[in-house]
Amino acid sequence: MAVADDTLAGLPRLGLGLGLRNVHFDAILSDAPHDLWFEAISENFMDSGGRPRAVLCAIAERHPIVLHGVSLSIGSTDPLDTGYLATLKRLADEVRPAWISDHLCWTGVNGHNSHDLLPMLLTEESLAHVTARVIEVQERLERPLILENPSSYVRFAESTIDEPEFLRALADATGCGLLLDVNNVYVSCFNAGTDPHAYLDAFPCERVVQMHLAGHQDLGTHVIDTHDRPVRAEVWELFRTAWARTGGASTLLEWDAAIPGFDTCLSELRKAEHYMADALAPHDGPEGPSAGAGVSNPVDFLVPRAMDSVMEHAP
Repeated sequence: MAVADDTLAGLPRLGLGLGLRNVHFDAILSDAPHDLWFEAISENFMDSGGRPRAVLCAIAERHPIVLHGVSLSIGSTDPLDTGYLATLKRLADEVRPAWISDHLCWTGVNGHNSHDLLPMLLTEESLAHVTARVIEVQERLERPLILENPSSYVRFAESTIDEPEFLRALADATGCGLLLDVNNVYVSCFNAGTDPHAYLDAFPCERVVQMHLAGHQDLGTHVIDTHDRPVRAEVWELFRTAWARTGGASTLLEWDAAIPGFDTCLSELRKAEHYMADALAPHDGPEGPSAGAGVSNPVDFLVPRAMDSVMEHAP
């Protein structure tokens, strides 16, 4: 199933959200701000029952939810795991996420899961391979798939297509949406010695449904996507540009290790509001208005839509 453009256009803009982590369950259920949305790792709930599944359902009744996978392995040469997809669809039918996302990567081969998001060879052949698999996934899930640019530490010498161009061609062929991980842009470009701003210039921002923010570890010669600390200044600056160019895509903070309290994560997330407002402010100069000056109605992007809007568009 190639998704029509108006299907993605109909997905809600959710404002700011947090990754759903079990250490925050009680805080979310008791006093989470009503304007937050949450991203649940699909695999944490697909086969679970008991309290985790009950909490997810309870949160989904109060806040918008999206499902974010780490094991789809869309780039693998193994056949698609139809059992995995069936279980994922059952979970989605139950919690009614605004969308389902995963990564442009492969996670295993010959039936073995590496539990890592491994980089792909980017060629015309791999593009055709992934295109067919995305179409099949969308048919089985009966909803669009949203794919994220992964962090990477190596690049294949045999690759013939830059990642933004690859994602643009994939989205055009399948109608899938994109999840722009701003931290991953910085990490991958730093490790490759390329310009992250040039990456954003080439990225199909019009296809972006969601963005990610996260912290990384700087080791001098390379950086590692650790998700265990605050967002670095360089990533915030990239976010300012990305938020304007995506027209205010739903933005989520990931914090997956050394997780602080809920209020600390929320405070880090709220820093985004400064960059969002600044991106929309006119900055006229020798080169004219900034990218954000062309946004027609800033209020639509700074204020999340109501929960009933999410349910209206949820499959």
